[in-house]
Amino acid sequence: MEVFVDPPPDAPRGVAIVAHPQPLLGGSAQHKIPQLLGRALRDDGWLSLRPNFRGVGASQGAHDHGFGEAEDLLALAGRLRAEHEGLPLALVGFSFGAFVQARVARRLADAGRPAARVVLAGMPAGEVRSGRRFETPAAVDEALVIHGELDETVPLANVLDWARPQVKPVLVVPGADHFFTGKLPLLRSLTVSHLAGGL
Repeated sequence: MEVFVDPPPDAPRGVAIVAHPQPLLGGSAQHKIPQLLGRALRDDGWLSLRPNFRGVGASQGAHDHGFGEAEDLLALAGRLRAEHEGLPLALVGFSFGAFVQARVARRLADAGRPAARVVLAGMPAGEVRSGRRFETPAAVDEALVIHGELDETVPLANVLDWARPQVKPVLVVPGADHFFTGKLPLLRSLTVSHLAGGL
């Protein structure tokens, strides 16, 4: 698995894995949103890692619809926890990456070793514009779910339908589309604040 690392200048306050959007639509760890979030977390003192999913860049394997990708991130999380024992682990995902991170967060929570913080932005749920259907797992308590009011790829109603049975709050960014156009500074600050314990 190819992983881009954004190290902080001093001893890290924690370790964060930032997951990228849909590989089938050109998403990669070099996409502007995971780059923005990864570097923002680095600047806030986190050791930030942006892995490329299966079949992207130098990562081996083939796209597995979020299932194998979740297994890969679970393995990465396990290795990071072993190498940085005692530091909190944060999971951050955008779009398809948020779907994968929701699966990772659920598995870690079910195993009794939850992530300290989770941010899921633009997360697919239900049937999306491409016609793909996402069976998104139940959220975990640590998750901050951020969604654009005008998301044209994943309708806000889909995410609310997912959140309603769990009574899970969803932070809606007014006027934001799927890529948070014109709202990226807000997405950045919400993510950094949540990982710092401010939300």
